[in-house]
Amino acid sequence: MKIITEHITIKDEVLVLTNQRAMYWERRGALILSDIHIGKTAHFRRHGIPIPDGILQKDLERLKQLILYFEVQQLLIVGDLFHAEANTDMTTFKQWLKQFQDLNLILIKGNHDKQPKSLMYDLDIEVTTQLEIEPFIFQHEPKDYNSGLFTVSGHTHPGVLIKGKGKQKLKLPCYQITSEQLILPAFSLFTGLNTNEVPDNAICYAFTDSSIFKF
Repeated sequence: MKIITEHITIKDEVLVLTNQRAMYWERRGALILSDIHIGKTAHFRRHGIPIPDGILQKDLERLKQLILYFEVQQLLIVGDLFHAEANTDMTTFKQWLKQFQDLNLILIKGNHDKQPKSLMYDLDIEVTTQLEIEPFIFQHEPKDYNSGLFTVSGHTHPGVLIKGKGKQKLKLPCYQITSEQLILPAFSLFTGLNTNEVPDNAICYAFTDSSIFKF
């Protein structure tokens, strides 16, 4: 796994975009990501859809490498850490977390995060519906109003569609950034890409395994 970075400055804060679907906030020592959807693969298998169980392991391995690379102190999940009811994927995640005893994990609840409080307590996850750390406010869904603070969100699984010669088309995940908000890509590789919803005047940072480029 190769970690490619792109430094940007928003509200005088240095943010590091990566090609691994997560962003690092230097001043806070925080890794910020959205839409991991733990439990999705097990949920599909439970309903008879043969999804490989290695998908979650690959997502968690990428997350581990990012935590080690940036020497992360705090992990901010901007919604949809989980996907469905408690299942075997939660056990896998609990075992994975044991290697990061000093990691402060905060979940800003998303529309899929409907698990009982007992599970969050067991995993030592701080849960809130919205988190304000100036100059940012973190929430799962992109804002449709002016709060006065710069919003960081996820939810939409943003992507860009690149058209080549003839009928060639390529979809890539991206970060969408405007003067008022930043929308994170979905962290899990087991998610679709939404290339239709782009905020007005947004700059998109799309990425591949080896590069990040600006639209």
